[in-house]
Amino acid sequence: MTRVDLVWFNAGGGHRAAAQALEQVMHAQGWPWQVRKVNLTEVLDPRAQFQRFTGIAPEDLYNKRLASGFTLGLAHELKLLQGLIRFSHAALVQRLARHWQLTQPDLVVSLIPNFNRALHDSLLQARPGVPFVTVLTDMADHPPNFWIEPDLDQHLVCGTDRAYEQALAAGCDSSRLHRSSGMILRPEFHLPAPMDRAAERRRIGLDEGSPTGLVLFGGTGSRVMRRIAARLPDTPLILMCGRNAALAEALRAMPSSAARAPRVVLGHTPDVAHWMQLADFFIGKPGPGSLSEAVQMGLPVIATRNAWTMPQERWNAEWVQQQGLGVVQRSFGRVREAVAEVTQRLPEYQARVRRVNNRAVFEVPQILQRILETRASAPAAAPQALAPSSA
Repeated sequence: MTRVDLVWFNAGGGHRAAAQALEQVMHAQGWPWQVRKVNLTEVLDPRAQFQRFTGIAPEDLYNKRLASGFTLGLAHELKLLQGLIRFSHAALVQRLARHWQLTQPDLVVSLIPNFNRALHDSLLQARPGVPFVTVLTDMADHPPNFWIEPDLDQHLVCGTDRAYEQALAAGCDSSRLHRSSGMILRPEFHLPAPMDRAAERRRIGLDEGSPTGLVLFGGTGSRVMRRIAARLPDTPLILMCGRNAALAEALRAMPSSAARAPRVVLGHTPDVAHWMQLADFFIGKPGPGSLSEAVQMGLPVIATRNAWTMPQERWNAEWVQQQGLGVVQRSFGRVREAVAEVTQRLPEYQARVRRVNNRAVFEVPQILQRILETRASAPAAAPQALAPSSA
């Protein structure tokens, strides 16, 4: 059976969600593959030495920044991270090559940025001829050396015209570029469960006729949600805090003068699609997953773009504006005006949102199958000897 490895890590949550969604669809569609999710952190640090010495997992450093909202300077930190990855390249390649030699994949699919040169070189060393595919889980690249490595024997799956054009401009071989219709979303966003929306809104205390906003800042929430809630006392809101229990408690404790309209405050839940069905518009950061989920569920979006926006997400706000899918502000200081703009023209915005047709999670397995078929017709290559590792 063909062994397909999906490489992910926990930074931000979108990479893991994409791996889970692809695995679910591949099984549901009956592809004759053994699908294996590979957590890169566990491969590179199997004994969790980083966490043992520092008291925190490496991805949590990033996730805590997201939860605090303190994302200024991440562009400079990204350059530092990329420099460290390049400095450690030889050791990373040797450790990964030994993993591939042990696990013998027939196809490796990266759903992460920054490490793709090391992933590619290690696979070439241990399993020459095995295809290496990078599926961008961002709407655009943040060059150089983020997602796109133009001088590698690497297939790229791009979910937007912008990413595809960036790959061509970087010099990638067009025969190795593949266009999907958007970001990978879990199947429930494509086939939401039927519900009596009016009855469900009444059941949880929301008015069935009042435009309701859903506020979401990823799986860790963000303290900016408190400021948004305070500026929208008369707007019904569903506030999704993820794993940020302190934020949920603070939102529930807001005085009635700051929450005259109904509020539903949620902790971590896998049922994001269900709650989006109950909302009329979305408020959040311009993350590729959250934006794509909201649009898929028919919600116009309100987002920001400023110096605090993560560099790889800045183009996403431009996409919202180009497509007319909502309102982009410099900050949420004028979120009340943005809500008024969206709700007063709600049918118009909703019509534009419904025109976006994202089927990426169903398209990517078909792309992978075509890549495997091409590989099957190519002559086999001999593995290269592994050099001694100093890692």
